[in-house]
Amino acid sequence: MRIAASLIEEKGQEYSELPAESSSKKSSSKKNRKRQKKAAAAAMTPPNVVQKLFETCKEVFANGGPGYVPPPPDVERLRLVLDGMKPADVGLTQDMPHFKKTKGFPLITYLHLYECDNFSIGIFCLPPSGVIPLHNHPGMTVFSKLLFGSMHIKSYDWATDVPRITQENLNPTHCQPPGIRLAKVQVDSVFTDPCNTSILYPAAGGNMHCFTALTSCAVLDVLGPPYNDAAGRHCTYYQEFPYASFSGDEESMPKEEERDAYWWLEEKEKIENLVVVGKPYGGPRIVET
Repeated sequence: MRIAASLIEEKGQEYSELPAESSSKKSSSKKNRKRQKKAAAAAMTPPNVVQKLFETCKEVFANGGPGYVPPPPDVERLRLVLDGMKPADVGLTQDMPHFKKTKGFPLITYLHLYECDNFSIGIFCLPPSGVIPLHNHPGMTVFSKLLFGSMHIKSYDWATDVPRITQENLNPTHCQPPGIRLAKVQVDSVFTDPCNTSILYPAAGGNMHCFTALTSCAVLDVLGPPYNDAAGRHCTYYQEFPYASFSGDEESMPKEEERDAYWWLEEKEKIENLVVVGKPYGGPRIVET
């Protein structure tokens, strides 16, 4: 400022407006350069995919509730968002402690991202050999995205293509535990990243499933609506029995060549060796809008 003032005095009145004009141009030029730098930085910054996931879930499950199944276009829209997600999008790397194999039974870690009445978002982190036992999703539509790793998934739906099995048509030489029901296998395969998002529905698509980690794995889950004990949506675990464990009359049973697809499921009140611990989520934050 002192240099500019002395120049005005030295050059005389005819140049008195020149420094001011020059200063204005410099200021404008600096602002433009700052804007350009900000624009360039924004272009280089990857979009917050987690926020996009949240916004999509909010729209897809806006009319959600128990038993609600989003329309196919909405299912596809949410699936596409999940299909494109990577571990880095949620701040995960495979060398994190959650994925280390330790002595004893593998510990499962849960990272909570978001929950409301209509949906929840969370990540299950499994070390090698980690297991999430067979369990159900009452009245829910569930999207599961394997972010990395390799895991075996087995899923069932209740069998509706054969008559309901009763004590009367079971072979009397076999003892059927109370509450056991016949279920049909929907998925029994190994999934390895990259792979498409798995989707299950309240009564189809494998509503009851089990995850077994073959390597360290991370699974991003979207539940619509989430579990809620007070509303009767509690998680139920099951024990599996091969079809041959119990038998009935031939007219009510599936064909012999199809029986490997049918298993008996019995509710379990207690699951042994299952420990799930919650840890803070360290990825991009969700901003409620």
